[in-house]
Amino acid sequence: MIRQRVSSSNIASIGYDSSTFILEIEFNSGSIYQYSNVPISIYNAFMTASSHGTYFSRFIKDVFRYRKIR
Repeated sequence: MIRQRVSSSNIASIGYDSSTFILEIEFNSGSIYQYSNVPISIYNAFMTASSHGTYFSRFIKDVFRYRKIR
């Protein structure tokens, strides 16, 4: 999966696999998480949000199952 770098105080890059609905987020700390069953509409809104961190907190964190991969 290729992640795209974003300008955020907490998030370094975001990637999405439309065939598996996996959203992958790399945080500035170096941790990488994969979120399962994320609709593409959520990914698209996340990528265009004025604040990636705020969008993450409201619509992704504690909403979708995740696993830490690094």
